[in-house]
Amino acid sequence: MAQPHRNALRVLLPITAAGLLLSACSGTPSLKLPPAADQPEGSSGYTEKPGWATTKFAVAAANPLATEAGYRVLKAGGSAVDAAIAVQMVLTLVEPQSSGIGGGAFLLHAQGSKVEAYDGREVAPAAATENHFIGKDGKPMAFIDGVVGGRSVGVPGAVRMLELAHKEHGKLPWARLFEPAIDLAENGFKVSARLNTLLSNEKHLANDPVARAYFFDAAGKPWPVGHTLKNPELARVLTDISKNGSKALLEGDVARAIVDKVNGHPTNPGQMTLADLAGYQPRKREALCTDYQLSARTYRMCGFPPPSSGAIAVAQILGILKNTDATAMQLGDGLTGPGDPLGPLPSADWLYFYNEAARLAFADRNLYVADPDFVQPPAGDWKSLVAPAYLASRAKLIGEKSMNVAQPGKPGEIKTSYAPMPEQIEHGTSHISVVDGQGNAVAMTTTIEDQFGSRQMVKGFLLNNELTDFSFAPKDANGAPIANRVQPGKRPRSSMAPTLVFDKTDGKLLMSGGSPGGAIIIHYTTKLLYGIFNWGLTPQQAINLPNFGSLNGPTMLEEKRFPEATVSALRARGAEVREMNMTSGLQAITRAEIHGMQMWLGGADPRREGVVMGD
Repeated sequence: MAQPHRNALRVLLPITAAGLLLSACSGTPSLKLPPAADQPEGSSGYTEKPGWATTKFAVAAANPLATEAGYRVLKAGGSAVDAAIAVQMVLTLVEPQSSGIGGGAFLLHAQGSKVEAYDGREVAPAAATENHFIGKDGKPMAFIDGVVGGRSVGVPGAVRMLELAHKEHGKLPWARLFEPAIDLAENGFKVSARLNTLLSNEKHLANDPVARAYFFDAAGKPWPVGHTLKNPELARVLTDISKNGSKALLEGDVARAIVDKVNGHPTNPGQMTLADLAGYQPRKREALCTDYQLSARTYRMCGFPPPSSGAIAVAQILGILKNTDATAMQLGDGLTGPGDPLGPLPSADWLYFYNEAARLAFADRNLYVADPDFVQPPAGDWKSLVAPAYLASRAKLIGEKSMNVAQPGKPGEIKTSYAPMPEQIEHGTSHISVVDGQGNAVAMTTTIEDQFGSRQMVKGFLLNNELTDFSFAPKDANGAPIANRVQPGKRPRSSMAPTLVFDKTDGKLLMSGGSPGGAIIIHYTTKLLYGIFNWGLTPQQAINLPNFGSLNGPTMLEEKRFPEATVSALRARGAEVREMNMTSGLQAITRAEIHGMQMWLGGADPRREGVVMGD
């Protein structure tokens, strides 16, 4: 069994039979990471994790070095937002393939039962048009052709958004939160197995001379696992941001370097200007909260509103399932997977209902959801898509045989001139969950979109390819516009689903969670919620469950995790089933009471290298 970090409490699952082993925590005034900090574990395959429990605070992130940075901030009395900032800066360095200061993020913050949503999503440059991804032949470009180069780069928003959140909820000085990342960038960190593996499989990054010189040796091979990698150029940028705020990134020398990189790409240039960068503004939005009633208890589930489709789709799937026979099905009604150490699995019948509900949710997502500054919600309110009566009517469409491809619904008396968006690839991303010593919480999902973003490196960090989250085709074959088409100043639709859950009766925070994974983020997050609140699992147990879902097409099942009988039963009901790699990166923290003591239970995905830490 994998060993928890020395600063965490270990939970032997199941938690009801837990023996809690508390190891010593020695706090220091400095936030710099010690030279002996644990290095990330292997990134391929499935590495069992124990689950964690703490009594005061907790932080969960995708890399042990990033988690430790957040832990040290919390130990020093910092807030949940402070910790998230420190984690993000370290992730820029140690998990560059997924997120960073060259990308964007959605952050949910809870203070008591009050939830605030901070939108740091990237935006399209002012010169962009709806034909941004139309090639010389008049057809939409191939996805990877749009990704690699300057064309795909959106104006990055994560840092300015975090700056706003810190002004409103920070406790420690802004500059202090950058110390761990600056220290690691100057003195080096050891290349993890995950980073090495992704570099080994990467086909485009080495074509950028700056990235090639940093990530690869003189022979063009990725730096081996354990190699000490230093990034003095990023250290200088982070130092400047720590002293001068987001202006150090979005104005001046760094901004000029970004613009030159984007517009100067030899084969796929973009159209970014200094004014685009300097003018970026984060948005505060109203969190999308819905009630989820189970037996005598009602949960208040809060997620991110459009331009994210995550909270709407998650709420739709859960709401539709409540109106089906799935509600009576328990975990363990299905067979145990071949050689699966995790025990009971969802049954084929439950998976059938789940994936039919998912098809219905994704049909609505692909028609309606886009940047709310450009697109009106159906029936005048995004909550029309999650209204109980509407979801009950959608559930009636589920029959004995799979619909395979669902059609969008019509919530309320509405008419839309939009065409459904064809499904496109989504990648990248990282998730951070934090609960601080005062009980305030953060759920933040952060991204540069594809693996290594646009494959363009500048000043020690990678630039995003977020514009490829827009529809490449602006219209359908009949000329009807697609809601999520490219438009100047617009934010692309996202699937990110940071989630905070509360007890509706007393307002207490019950969970912070989320995952990377492109469009399948929605299914990873829904699995987490269903496992914890419907099936009574700890966060680690829920995360460990095999992955599944549908994007309104084939039923996807995590390969080698389900017995053949389950696959056959789904196919017998008309579903096209694809067993595939589904590498979630779930992080979650939940409230629990054990032997009369309030605790925080943490879980990190065994498919990636994250850990949980806390006191």
